[in-house]
Amino acid sequence: MSETVLVVDHVGPLVSVQDVGRPSYMRYGVPASGPMDRLSFAAANIAIGNPSYLSAIEVSMGGLTLDCVSGEVTFAIAGGGFIVQHADHRGGSWIVSTMRAGERLIIRPGHWGCWTYLAFAGRLSAPTWLGSASTHALSGFGGGRLEKAAALTITEAEVRSEREGAIPCPVGARPRSELKAVLGPQDRFFDAGTIETLFSAQYQLTDAYDRMGVRLRGPALSLSAPLSMPSEPIVRGSIQISGDGVPTVLLADHQTTGGYPKIATVVDADLDAFVQLRPRDNVTFRRITPEQAVEHARSRASVNRRYLAALG
Repeated sequence: MSETVLVVDHVGPLVSVQDVGRPSYMRYGVPASGPMDRLSFAAANIAIGNPSYLSAIEVSMGGLTLDCVSGEVTFAIAGGGFIVQHADHRGGSWIVSTMRAGERLIIRPGHWGCWTYLAFAGRLSAPTWLGSASTHALSGFGGGRLEKAAALTITEAEVRSEREGAIPCPVGARPRSELKAVLGPQDRFFDAGTIETLFSAQYQLTDAYDRMGVRLRGPALSLSAPLSMPSEPIVRGSIQISGDGVPTVLLADHQTTGGYPKIATVVDADLDAFVQLRPRDNVTFRRITPEQAVEHARSRASVNRRYLAALG
């Protein structure tokens, strides 16, 4: 085991260190954060022989270029349909390879997906906040956003040649344009026609898209009753409606409380695939019951467990 040092030559916006997050602090007003696409994050770690929770780098469509200045380390990239250039290789993400001193790794967007994950066979040195290295994008607390010329240190770095090769990309990791959603909890603020619009119309992701959430373009979802509700807890996947009737799907860095009504909640099991949609991609919502949501979540969790177990 040894230490490997990488230097950032290029980095796009929202490229940050993430681990599984800090959900136990939401009651204190601290967002859970963590990876946008949790399945791909876990796949990158497990494919390289790491525990699924170790810190990795979340790469946005802005891309990332790293130069290895000392040492060597095996790495894995999983998530989205990104393009990876390293040594003599030029191909897609979903790969395990080894980087050595003097080599460059380039990750840039390909034909699909918004997020990919770069994990290392070792421990990525990064600051923690409240016991987690996950970066909260607005504050920068946690492991932090990557910056040009910054040095990344991988301690206990290993070469795991037996792990090298392609990582199977599961169907569930592809972008999902139809999302299952449960009505409520504030559907009382909307009439039947507006609710029908949500579940029948087509919406489009806008450029107002970050780790906190994404605003949608489509038919307005106007309130039919005066808004008089106290701020209350919010969960990942809430479809929040602002005063102008515009829906926003809240994501990993969502605020912990809010006073705008949530007309529906996207089933959590659909969110990893949803975040791989890009701005201007279309999305529709399919209404299901809470009981169906539980059944869907259990089914998806079972499929994911089998997939990740096979990678290990």
